[in-house]
Amino acid sequence: MSLIVTGSIGIDTIETPDGTKADSVLGGSSIYFAAAASYFGDVRLVGAVGEDFPEEFINTFKHFDVDTTGLEVRKGSKTFRWHGKYMENMNDRETISVDLNVLAEALPPVPEIYKDSEYVFLANTHPAGQMALLDNFPKTKLVVADTMDLWINTEKETLMALLAKIDGLVLNDSEAELLTGESNVIIAADKILEMGPKFVVVKKGAHGAYLRHADGFCAIPAFPAKTVNDPTGAGDSFAGGMMGYLTAADDISFATLRKAIAYGTVVASFNIEDFSLGRMETLKRDELDSRYESFCGMLRI
Repeated sequence: MSLIVTGSIGIDTIETPDGTKADSVLGGSSIYFAAAASYFGDVRLVGAVGEDFPEEFINTFKHFDVDTTGLEVRKGSKTFRWHGKYMENMNDRETISVDLNVLAEALPPVPEIYKDSEYVFLANTHPAGQMALLDNFPKTKLVVADTMDLWINTEKETLMALLAKIDGLVLNDSEAELLTGESNVIIAADKILEMGPKFVVVKKGAHGAYLRHADGFCAIPAFPAKTVNDPTGAGDSFAGGMMGYLTAADDISFATLRKAIAYGTVVASFNIEDFSLGRMETLKRDELDSRYESFCGMLRI
């Protein structure tokens, strides 16, 4: 089965409450997603970076065996950059600065060899870009999108048009409230289903995730984490684990989706142990499966 992702690829600077600062590290929604999904199978990537993108970051894609045929290093452009600072609880963060750079430009064309992709994840980027990408795939079995408060506030009409075309939506609890006007996650998720998707996954950070599907609902906690060094990309790695599992299973039933969000939760629990993709680069599949089994055991009563 074929899984493809598009979204941001960036250079991040991250500050944590203890004064640690990671300067100019690899970031962006699609790279966290792709790294997580790669533990389950092949991943294709469509995205653009500027000519300032370090060569060693390209090697990181190679480490995860991500297909970068759709990655464009754009001459004359600069890479998307984000600088954020986490608060004491490591859930909330402040954006110090953001430079959209190449992210404000058109997406690169989708390679012809990618157009048979059946599983599509539209990682967080402008909803017009997500819509344009989606038009390239006539044989989809599952299309899932992520979004953020910026697009809900500034591009809601386009976002609503996107929701009518996709199968699933992934967003956090504050974004769900902003989109629906409902502070209750359960009610908000129900309202999102009325907008078009067959399911919605509401991420709640350290409090886990809530899945609302046309066939039922499921709530799971986060994996109890002893080490939280950098939460950046946790939601994207969650989505990557979820979509990677669904693609490998080639099954989009409610029962399989429940297992997929459990795997996504476990992948994210590794991601937060180090800055950028530091922990993911050392993670082995047997470690992932072992923690998944522990997590499932924790959930049984």
